[in-house]
Amino acid sequence: MSDEMKTKVGLSLKEEMIFSCELGDMKVKDCYVDDSHTEEVDMLGPNPTRMLGLALLGCLSASFIFCLKKKNLTLDDLKAEAELTIARNKKGFWRVMKIDVDLNIRISDPDTRKRADQCKKMFEEYCIVTQAVREGIDVDVNLNY
Repeated sequence: MSDEMKTKVGLSLKEEMIFSCELGDMKVKDCYVDDSHTEEVDMLGPNPTRMLGLALLGCLSASFIFCLKKKNLTLDDLKAEAELTIARNKKGFWRVMKIDVDLNIRISDPDTRKRADQCKKMFEEYCIVTQAVREGIDVDVNLNY
């Protein structure tokens, strides 16, 4: 097995600043990125900043649940929330400067809760998205006409 995998995603312009998602072989109905800045009306989907927060939440939550499953443990409920701090950098451009994540796990069984502490110590290491954001990601951009 190779130590590298690749996956492709894409966007197609729907209108102005709204894009339909192309997720390769995945079949997802009506997935949109909406950066139209019209939050006073119904948006077709999250904007890229919110998608970043959702990507972290999804990955961290899945990593924790995966760890529990490996130990044959289950949880009663999970709710996750991210607060993204957006500010101008030194050059004056808007950037996501910080992301605070809260994972609220409900496990009613005391024995399960105690055994789940092992997952608490390690699940972040298995979250591909969180670790990539923390370490920085090389991004090469090609603009083609």
